[in-house]
Amino acid sequence: MSSSTELWLVRHGQTEWSKSGQHTGRTDLPLLEEGVEQAKTLEPALSGIAFDQVLSSPLRRAKHTCELAGVAEQMRIEPQLLEWDYGIYEGRTTSDIRKEIPGWDVFRSPIPEGESCEDVQKRVAAFVEELHQQGGRIALFAHAHILRCIAGYWTTGDIRFGAHLALSPASLSVLSYHREDRVIKKWNVTHH
Repeated sequence: MSSSTELWLVRHGQTEWSKSGQHTGRTDLPLLEEGVEQAKTLEPALSGIAFDQVLSSPLRRAKHTCELAGVAEQMRIEPQLLEWDYGIYEGRTTSDIRKEIPGWDVFRSPIPEGESCEDVQKRVAAFVEELHQQGGRIALFAHAHILRCIAGYWTTGDIRFGAHLALSPASLSVLSYHREDRVIKKWNVTHH
C-alpha cells in the first residue's frame, strides 16, 4: 500500500442530460459545444503534471474530455470508471422519479435493473484499493456519481459520503494524503 497515491478526478464536460439533470449512466451521449469549451479549460490546469496513469471511462463524454484536456496520449480505458447503472431510471430526473416514489434517492433507494448502492460500493472499493496498491499520481476521467463515490470511499470507506459532494462539469478534484489520513486536497475546481 502506498501513501504516495494521489487521485486526480476529472468530470467530463456538459452533455444534454447533465445540463437538464437527467440521470446519465450508460447512455453514451456526446459533449455539448459548451461541454467541449469547458473541457478545453482543463488543459492549462493539467499541462506540466506528470501522471503515472491516465484512466478514462469507456464512454465518449469522458474520453473526449480527456482528449481536450491534453492528456489522451497516456489514456487507458478503464471499465470500472463507468457511471452508475441507473437501470429503469436512466434518462429521468430525480424530481420526475419522486413524483412516483416520494423521497427517492440514488444513494438510498433500490435501482431496478441497475446497480444498487451495495454493488457500486463493492466496485469502487475494489478499484480504489487496486489503485492505492499501485501508487503514484493517477488521473481518472469519468462521471459525477462514480467520482463522488470514489471520493466518499477514499475519505470514509463509504460511497454514500459522496451524496454530500457536489461536482460540476469539467471540474478537477484531488484525493491524496495528509500524513497517514486519506484526504480531499482539492474539490470541484473549475476554470470556466
